[in-house]
Amino acid sequence: MSLEFIGFIGPNEQSESLAPRGPLVDNAFIKASIRAQEYAGFDKALIAVNSASPDSFALGAYAAGVSDSLGLLIAQRPGFTSPTLAARQLATLDQISGGRVAINVITGGDGGDLQKDGDFLPHDERYERTDEYLQVAKQVWTSDGPFDHEGKHYRVERNHTAVRPVQKPYIPIYFSGASEAAIAVAAKHADVYMMWGEPLEQVRERIAAVRAAAAKVGRADQIRFSLSLRPVVADTEAEAWARADRILARAKAAYPESDFLKRRGANINVGSDRLVEIASQRRVHDKRLWTEIAGVTAAAGNSTGLVGDPDQVAEAVLEYHTLGVTTFLFRGFDPLHDIVSYGQHLIPRVRALVAAQAQNNRRAA
Repeated sequence: MSLEFIGFIGPNEQSESLAPRGPLVDNAFIKASIRAQEYAGFDKALIAVNSASPDSFALGAYAAGVSDSLGLLIAQRPGFTSPTLAARQLATLDQISGGRVAINVITGGDGGDLQKDGDFLPHDERYERTDEYLQVAKQVWTSDGPFDHEGKHYRVERNHTAVRPVQKPYIPIYFSGASEAAIAVAAKHADVYMMWGEPLEQVRERIAAVRAAAAKVGRADQIRFSLSLRPVVADTEAEAWARADRILARAKAAYPESDFLKRRGANINVGSDRLVEIASQRRVHDKRLWTEIAGVTAAAGNSTGLVGDPDQVAEAVLEYHTLGVTTFLFRGFDPLHDIVSYGQHLIPRVRALVAAQAQNNRRAA
């Protein structure tokens, strides 16, 4: 199986446990983060989206000019931009970057955050709209001539866009969403289905559910799987857990319990609900899946991690790869420090373990 690593490009240096440094859009930090991720061996980097942050597409355009080889995973919310316009923007950026763009389709998210940008569509209807949005975008990227579309959410007449993606047949689609409605749309459109870090058994079950849904539309062998994690790595296991405890203490100081209750009550997000429930069960699942940050933040994003020394964390990653996960999104609580650490100590170990496993499988066969 292939192996891919995704990092993260934020507009400035901050995390749940690290107060923002510098200006809101910190060009020096963005450049340093991109260079560090290229050096560390990341294949792509996610640029996230929410109602309070700098625009993901604008940051992606800037990153395309700064980077040499790093792929750009641009998070987009269907419903805020017409699919024909978004398709042109992404195709243009794919041309500018030499074929390094992918889209992370975000349909759900925190219900309160969507409303801040004027989206009051109910949960399942949002996924219905996303299905139609992706149908139209794919037609923009692939149609040989003018096309029409008339659906529930979009109407298009004689669209024919000159700019096409470098990547064929279209820009890769990474898809997030844990609900049944999300899985149904992912089965039809996703090249990569993205999951947050859950215990091994839950990940196994989700992969099986998505593959079963994809099989119904003839795509069982066309969908890959990604897992998002927050590795906490140190020279020894004891030092790694001590570091995790420090991260947790800083996060608790930044996220009061009253804020948790407000966010938890406003959440309309199956994935976050799952992580909060997992965090309520125990501090650590399996051997080293650490859940406490999800409990503090109401799982407002990728918030579970693997804690240990580099060999221990790499072995834990390998267990997920054995289940069928081929893409791993790693984001640290100390962004620049962790990028370098992952490149020096974690990514090479994971690649070596996966290569050795593949060789052993070939010999066994």
